[in-house]
Amino acid sequence: MIYLNHHSASCSHFPDEILKILQTRTQVTYYPKEIICKQGAFANHVLLLINGLVRVFIQAGEEKQINVRLAQGGDYLAFSSIFVDPVYPFSAVALKETHVCMIEKDEMKQLLLDFPDFALNLITESFKLESRFIEIIYQLSSKQMRGKLAAALLYLSSDEFKNSGVLEILTRQELADFAQIGIESAIKFLKELEKEKVITIQGRAIAIENRNLLTDLCRKG
Repeated sequence: MIYLNHHSASCSHFPDEILKILQTRTQVTYYPKEIICKQGAFANHVLLLINGLVRVFIQAGEEKQINVRLAQGGDYLAFSSIFVDPVYPFSAVALKETHVCMIEKDEMKQLLLDFPDFALNLITESFKLESRFIEIIYQLSSKQMRGKLAAALLYLSSDEFKNSGVLEILTRQELADFAQIGIESAIKFLKELEKEKVITIQGRAIAIENRNLLTDLCRKG
């Protein structure tokens, strides 16, 4: 564990209220494939990602996982535990080296009360997450497998994650879990998309070549 340097480039985008806390806290470093939090475990802290990349998923049974989103620097995990459920509603695993600051829930709640602008920003982010979850429900209930894969590729290649290299990191199984289709189907449809020049594949890495066509495939489902 290391102390956060206030002048570190990785923390320059945080609001002053959080920076004051981070100066007196330690970071925990998680390496790729390390579990950051586990679904159902008691949530003692709100987890603030300083940098890195994290896959957030719901464990649905012994083997099935539903990948619900990516999280990266500046994102919070277990924010809802302040007000609602005292346990983690999901699991999170590092996709690359990730630094996390753990903030006590009561301390975070006091920050929200003391700094309304800060609270408003977090509420805005919560609404964005709600929209993401609604989108997942829509995809699961209305799209065919090819449309689900297209939707997953659009999400993972969006501007929000353009510098994360996520499509070079995810395994085919992890990609399939984002699309909620089987790995065999994911591999089959990826090959089809490559033949149609929608994407290019080099080893594990996937690059989007025709985003308009991919969007059309997603829309048609």
